[in-house]
Amino acid sequence: MGFSPHGSYQLWVVFTTKQKIMEEYIKQIDKKIVYNKKTIVLGIPFDDHSSFLKGASKGPKAIRKALNSPSANLSTESGYDLSLSDDWLDMGNIDDMNSSNNAFSIIENRFNEYLTQGARIVTLGGDNSITLPIIRAYGKIMGPLDIMQIDAHPDLYDELDGDRESHACPFSRIMEENLVERLVQVGIRTMNPHQKEQSDRFGTEVITMREWNSGLNFEFSDPVYLSIDMDCLDPGFAPGVSHYEPGGFTPRDVISMIQNIKGDIIGADIVELNPKRDHHGMTAFVGAKFLKEILDRMING
Repeated sequence: MGFSPHGSYQLWVVFTTKQKIMEEYIKQIDKKIVYNKKTIVLGIPFDDHSSFLKGASKGPKAIRKALNSPSANLSTESGYDLSLSDDWLDMGNIDDMNSSNNAFSIIENRFNEYLTQGARIVTLGGDNSITLPIIRAYGKIMGPLDIMQIDAHPDLYDELDGDRESHACPFSRIMEENLVERLVQVGIRTMNPHQKEQSDRFGTEVITMREWNSGLNFEFSDPVYLSIDMDCLDPGFAPGVSHYEPGGFTPRDVISMIQNIKGDIIGADIVELNPKRDHHGMTAFVGAKFLKEILDRMING
């Protein structure tokens, strides 16, 4: 095959055009383009408010690794292929937090930016403390809204070890600040007297693991934010968490809840995955499965 200057010129034009398109795309991001209800994925590698073990800051990387593993694909159980969809974007991590002193304000400000541009956000944590600044942004811009929390713990401590921003406290702060209309807490199996008092004070709707059954229906008239702590699962299915609490959900139980919630899911987080305790990435793969099904619900309803 002979050398063709004309062909080389055509290749140069194609390459230059693609480069200019990418540069323009980056400029548009810098100019805060409108997402218009596009769903975005954000990682928050933060665990400064973990009370027992560190490691949840490695959660976003582990879930993304599982999501993109060649051992699986990006299709959901409905048959929706996320790899062919333009309705979601992975925007990477919020990783410019210098310390726990300014982390919450940085998270809230970043969410304010995306939400005012019309985005719907799925967050990969990170410990459960990050839910507080996220809901501060959601409550301000998207309220009124409800929360469905799937968790082994109610996270209703007034403070834990002197830390009012502990991952054991976010829902107390959320309710104190009147950021949501309803807080529905599902799978709880660690309710102590103090947190029971807090629950009664705030009027949270608690479905303990003892009371839960697969026939329960969850219906929301307001837009709903879904918060999933990976320790909602029985540790036999999800060893990659900091706090083992036996007697929890199976992955199928949680997937069914995601698929069957009646309401408009406008945001979600998947938190408390600790890869340091995981075995062969099995908990990360469950987290990635939850992410796919949540994206399907948020994109397709």
